[in-house]
Amino acid sequence: MKFPGSVLASVFLFVAETTAALYLSSTYRSGGDGMWQALTLLFSLLPCALVQLTLLFVHRDFSRDRPLVLLLHLLQLGPLFRCFEVFCIYCQSGHIEEPYVSITKKRQMPKNGFSEEVEKEVGQAEGKLFTHRSAFSRASVIQAFLGSAPQLTLQLYISALQQDVTVGRCLFMVLSLLSIVYGALRCNILAIKIKYDEYDVKVKPLAYVCIFLWRSFEIATRVIVLVLFTSVLKAWVVMVVLINFFSFFLYPWILFWCSGSPFPENIEKALSRVGTTIVLCFLTLLYAGINMFCWSAVQLKINNPDLISKSQNWYRLLVYYMLRFIENAFLLLMWYLYKTDIYMYVCAPLLVLQLLIGYCTAILFMLVFYQFFHPCKKLFSSSVSEGFQEWLKCVCCDCRQQKSRESAGKTDLRSSEDRDETPSSSKISSLPSQILNTDELCSA
Repeated sequence: MKFPGSVLASVFLFVAETTAALYLSSTYRSGGDGMWQALTLLFSLLPCALVQLTLLFVHRDFSRDRPLVLLLHLLQLGPLFRCFEVFCIYCQSGHIEEPYVSITKKRQMPKNGFSEEVEKEVGQAEGKLFTHRSAFSRASVIQAFLGSAPQLTLQLYISALQQDVTVGRCLFMVLSLLSIVYGALRCNILAIKIKYDEYDVKVKPLAYVCIFLWRSFEIATRVIVLVLFTSVLKAWVVMVVLINFFSFFLYPWILFWCSGSPFPENIEKALSRVGTTIVLCFLTLLYAGINMFCWSAVQLKINNPDLISKSQNWYRLLVYYMLRFIENAFLLLMWYLYKTDIYMYVCAPLLVLQLLIGYCTAILFMLVFYQFFHPCKKLFSSSVSEGFQEWLKCVCCDCRQQKSRESAGKTDLRSSEDRDETPSSSKISSLPSQILNTDELCSA
């Protein structure tokens, strides 16, 4: 049975970040910074409550008589209790005989064009561990993008205004960045396993490293760009955030309304129509929060029973990164034009260049992952290199057609000018007869 390392990592980041947030808020209180203390506590306690609700919802504890578990979640101790329960199940799995075993069928990755279906026995303990891993993966994503991402942006903004980075704030920002990157990594793996549910997906260590580097560069550069823009244009950042948020929040709903599909009723049997609407709104809220900072890797589809589109849409990926690069470049340009005296010791052109190169580096690691380390790359209809080659061919063909049209237009223009400048043969042949006729008239 696989060691539950993902559960341990999620709980460690949750506890460490919450502890650091409480310590940092106490330092703000002692320093008289009431606003920074309130915002630090808000971005720490709100995702904690959402994590508790997620764990209760995935394990369906609301419909069961478990008052102790509910009390622990109210005290914000739910993740610790769940982690203890996971390791109890893991330690007892090899000593207790399974009274009931279920059989699952998974297809292996194609080899030489063939894919075999393999049956696997899954005991109760392994099934419970799978449920716990799934719950903690979703909780890590919520903690990362509804708590850690705003928290990291806030603390970096405070450091830029105060021109000082304390040890406690530096440690807190490192933990927040690790939490965001880990949440994005879990989001990638979760999207792959949902899209290719019928296959036995095995992610290699190099794939984890590539995703970690991709997400680290992408998220770090995005947060720094937002902080730099906010430090010089505080009023305009509200408009930027609202446009980004509502664009991604309303996009799944617009697609759902345009499809004409009925309202989904099979998300959870115990939920009413109002409860289903609340859950869907929360999912779109999380979807918008993820896309504010990085590519979500999950395409939300409300009319799908799994709520996730299983098609690999390269066009959306290309459009997202092109628009995000243009947006980052525009925000950096605005910061460069309106920067204040607090950046007098910063080489602004060099910083802008480094941030743009950092974002391009993130895109490079993403392409490397999809080209070489994606666990299901054999199922792609076309790889990244093939798509790039086709795109280059299309661009070259368009350029050739445009040049041929321009050359054809020029030749037509030249031929028409030549026809206008040179007289026609009929006119030339009629000139001698006209001359003769005039001579005859004169002689007469």
